[in-house]
Amino acid sequence: MSIALEFIDFVVPIAKIKEKYPGGWKQCLKDHEYSIGRRNWYDEHLFRDGAMNPMDIESLVNYWRDLGFETHKEDKDGNPIEWVDVCVYEGMFGGKTLQCDWIEYDKVSEGVYLTGTEPGKLIMRSDFTPIDKISDWIFE
Repeated sequence: MSIALEFIDFVVPIAKIKEKYPGGWKQCLKDHEYSIGRRNWYDEHLFRDGAMNPMDIESLVNYWRDLGFETHKEDKDGNPIEWVDVCVYEGMFGGKTLQCDWIEYDKVSEGVYLTGTEPGKLIMRSDFTPIDKISDWIFE
């Protein structure tokens, strides 16, 4: 499967979420429950978040870094050169913003998928039913 791209995409392999996210994949889904089907979606390999501007993407990178994810490697001068546990992808502006060997672009679906897997069906926001009322899950 592959995931749809929209504006500026922030992508994390689910295997890394299971390994590093506090509480694992189940907690990640719970923490993002309200935004799944809105700005978050996922296939069997990749979880997608995103934003419409670089400042919000920077906030996402910092948030995941603070959770314990290795966001990127730097060169000897401290400049970012490669994504590690996460990847920022700008579909409208050229693709991967840094080197990222674990993600591939599918020209047919125009989505991204995990390297070494088949692109298959494109998963997008419409494949999920967003929670319509925040009170449904806040007060449970």
